[in-house]
Amino acid sequence: MIRSEVDWLALQEERYAELKRSLRRDFDPWGLVGIWSRAGSAWLTHPVELGMAMTRYVRDISMLSQHTGNRVLGKPDEEPFPVNPEDQRFADPAWTDYPFWHLLKESYLLQTRWIQDMLYKSPGLTDMERRKSAFWLRQLMNTFAPSNFLLTNPTALQRAYDTRGDSVVKGLQNLAADMEARDITMTDRRPFKVGQNLAVTPGAVVYRNRLMEVIHYTPTTKTVHATPLVLITPWINKYYILDLNPQKSLVKYLVDQGFNVFITSWKNPTPDMADVTMDDYITEGAVEIIQVARNLGKSDKVHALGYCIGGTLLALYMAWANRRDPANVPVAHWTLLTTLVDFSHPGDVEVFIDEDGLAVIDSIMEKQGCLDGKEMASSFRMLRANSLIWNYVVGNYLLGDTPPAFDVLYWNTDTTRMPRAMHRYYLREFYLNNRVIIPDSLQLADESIDLRRISQPLFLVGAEEDHIAPWQQAFRIAQHINAPVTLTLSTSGHILGIVNPPSPTCKRQYWQGPVAYGERPLEWQAAQKKHPGSWWPSWVAWLAASCGERIAALPVASAQYPKLADAPGEYVLEG
Repeated sequence: MIRSEVDWLALQEERYAELKRSLRRDFDPWGLVGIWSRAGSAWLTHPVELGMAMTRYVRDISMLSQHTGNRVLGKPDEEPFPVNPEDQRFADPAWTDYPFWHLLKESYLLQTRWIQDMLYKSPGLTDMERRKSAFWLRQLMNTFAPSNFLLTNPTALQRAYDTRGDSVVKGLQNLAADMEARDITMTDRRPFKVGQNLAVTPGAVVYRNRLMEVIHYTPTTKTVHATPLVLITPWINKYYILDLNPQKSLVKYLVDQGFNVFITSWKNPTPDMADVTMDDYITEGAVEIIQVARNLGKSDKVHALGYCIGGTLLALYMAWANRRDPANVPVAHWTLLTTLVDFSHPGDVEVFIDEDGLAVIDSIMEKQGCLDGKEMASSFRMLRANSLIWNYVVGNYLLGDTPPAFDVLYWNTDTTRMPRAMHRYYLREFYLNNRVIIPDSLQLADESIDLRRISQPLFLVGAEEDHIAPWQQAFRIAQHINAPVTLTLSTSGHILGIVNPPSPTCKRQYWQGPVAYGERPLEWQAAQKKHPGSWWPSWVAWLAASCGERIAALPVASAQYPKLADAPGEYVLEG
């Protein structure tokens, strides 16, 4: 064969391979067809196990048939496939009281549990493939739940009958509005306006660069603790989750307790900021706000707090600062709220974190220069699809309801974008490769990152039901730094475990105590006393003992840092 023919054949093979890759990206970006095919093939090569599974299936159908017959005859009988107590899709008594609806519900539960069980127990898959494929199959099963369709939802049919069809009309109107907005309405947004009834703690923007505004809050006490507080917020969503309203504001609570408070208000990145990196978030974010707080607060040291990805940034900064100038680290002590540095078991979000998943995200960011906040929000909602997606589909479209106004959900839908370079690095080097905990594996802003260099005392807060930053994983930072760690574990989840103001009606509880090196999370929890109420007062007591004597309250702005705007500033208002 002549050389030109060899080259031509090689070119055709490459084109064919690219065509297959393109088809996969378009029609199977997560590689599920291959996984499910392997699962099916694996069962065929294990006939004994397959026969046992089919026997269980026939037995379950027989059990359901007998149960249905008993129900029709009015005989008492326990449900063969009971609903998970947390599953509210079948809460209407009609699903239990009427034989037809009861059979429909039980048949759905039988089929979904059996299909997922067959996939999850397939002998031919890795653990990661099982979790990933089971997640996507669960999305499919949730989609086709009978509760999601008008004609198979007794609650919706009864509502349509009672309202003479008005609920159906309103539901169609809600559907049309959401289709135009390209989003599912989770809350009534009309009552809320940032700067009027959200993010209203008085203060001033005293610094601005291309990545953030620094807000310095107006003191409400004549004296303040000498060490300023720097709050580094997540740039996934906006900063005012820590300043929702006067009753729920952690910022206001700290100011009223006599602390000198500064906070990051990150810019919502635009496509022209595609090349912004994690280095930039350190040097133009953490470094700058700490310097502003030191100068305006007339203090060599600050206390720094980081929340979620803002906490990961703070941990990186602490390692960076301890490498650059260990004798002059400007942070005396620090707090992390629901933060991961060890991403070996990052929770439910890991179903998106493999080469297939990251290739999908990369392709989106390559076109847009950033990852749109709505796309990210959709991914997080899928982790709790029944409560965060289908609950609103049923309520908005089948029942014709308008969701109630809820400030946390308003904040949650006030989404932000992620710069391409930073987010690609974050997902690959942190989540996929888990390099933050590997000493000197990362080079950020000209310094090697080694968490073991961190010696400043840490107050760590986790949330018991957090599925974004699981508390047992957040706990692991105590094994990677050389510093005393005090841990607080709050009940509730990633947001409500943190936005947890003290009040007579507070339903939250918490555990609190020091963490010993090598201690395991559940051992630590078992050794702690459970306290009723909010963890905020106990944290403030820890802060007050660490942040120095009280001094006269200082001006909000200065000649070096003049007031650029009243809080909440300009960046938080950008869509």
